[in-house]
Amino acid sequence: MAGEPRIQYTTTSDGVSIAFTDTGGTGMPVLYMRGAPFTHAQREWQQSTYRYWFDQNFSGRRLITFDFRVCGLSDRRSDEMSVEVFTRDIEAVVERTGLEKFAVSAAYGDGIVAISYAVSNPDRVSHLILWDAYVNGPAFAEIPQTRAFLSMMENDWSLFVSTLSFAMNEWDSPSARENMEFFNESCTQEQALAFFKEYVLKNDVTDLLSTITQPTVVLSHRNMTIPDFDTVRNVAARIPNAELVVLEGTWGRPANDGPTTRVALDRLLGHATPSSEPVSTPAQQLQSQAGSLVTILFTDIEGSTELTQRLGDVKAREVFREHERITRKALVASGGSEVKTMGDGFMASFGSAISALECSIALQRAFADQPVKVRIGLNAGEPIAEAEDLFGTPVILASRIAAQAEGGEILASNVVRELVAGRGFLFADRGERILRGFEDPVRVYEVSWRED
Repeated sequence: MAGEPRIQYTTTSDGVSIAFTDTGGTGMPVLYMRGAPFTHAQREWQQSTYRYWFDQNFSGRRLITFDFRVCGLSDRRSDEMSVEVFTRDIEAVVERTGLEKFAVSAAYGDGIVAISYAVSNPDRVSHLILWDAYVNGPAFAEIPQTRAFLSMMENDWSLFVSTLSFAMNEWDSPSARENMEFFNESCTQEQALAFFKEYVLKNDVTDLLSTITQPTVVLSHRNMTIPDFDTVRNVAARIPNAELVVLEGTWGRPANDGPTTRVALDRLLGHATPSSEPVSTPAQQLQSQAGSLVTILFTDIEGSTELTQRLGDVKAREVFREHERITRKALVASGGSEVKTMGDGFMASFGSAISALECSIALQRAFADQPVKVRIGLNAGEPIAEAEDLFGTPVILASRIAAQAEGGEILASNVVRELVAGRGFLFADRGERILRGFEDPVRVYEVSWRED
């Protein structure tokens, strides 16, 4: 999909603001409920695993995503969480986007309201897609893993978010750390608990399954525990003529699903106009850069330790979270790939030195009004790719150059300067530097970024 869709708002019949995105596209529109309360209409388009998921499965289609009330960018104030009020959220988005005939896709507990809406609106809902969905809240509450899940959520929110993030991805991977920030921004502890206790655990739409008339696909990850495979399989068994598609692994690792999900969607909805670019996973993107010329970018917050001591852990974390949001947005806009984050900085890679410089300039302009000053260092070369990381002399040199910068500066190697010669970037020679681990002095250049 080309670019990040803009955030729009609509208002429900009871006055609640609902955030949504609309990609445009061809074929049958898809209204996608992604698994409240852990949704965020903007951040998921900036996060590598979610973006890959959208690109792989919905490229070329008109995809409409939204945050239910109390989630993400929608109004966080609500005195009630029920099928009835969440139906109002759906109706507001449908009316605002002018949908007449569309497919409904829902994951996890969103399956409850999606099924209710589909049964009540057979003339509008053309198809139904359920991803690891559960429909019987009281029975869901009896699953041992669910009880442990809710207990951790209630008693130790930080541990809950960490466990959920790392369970969905490789431990200590960039994707897992992305998820931690994503979950924390999606909802608060109180909102998440209320969602499950007041909505999920109190509703059972099992009796509606046999009345579903729409062509339906039920996708289930074989190794899921909440809900487990048998729970989802039984949902498919109760829906007339539903197709069960079994996926390997668990949700949160979309690359493992391969083309299976896209094939199932094309079979159900018909083919959409394909994207002109093949979809690749974050790890595949890095592998493709190995052995080819890549521009490496490092960022680092100047004085991050002192800032934390001055503001305190909570306030400092809010500042760092905004720094992460700004950086990831700039990377997406410039076509960069986040390799990893180090808490107070990022490492990213670019297939183009021009894109890396444009991203660096955009970052410094964005941080000009922020309470942090960021150092940026750039180098280009042919790194070695392993798993989701890049290694080698080009990477080390980029890191060393970043360490030479002052807050608010962009320093680049001569290789980067020569790659963009004649493209309008302004460089100032900052002389030769002795860098740790390098025998010969390295000449560095400051990149001008301030507007006249």
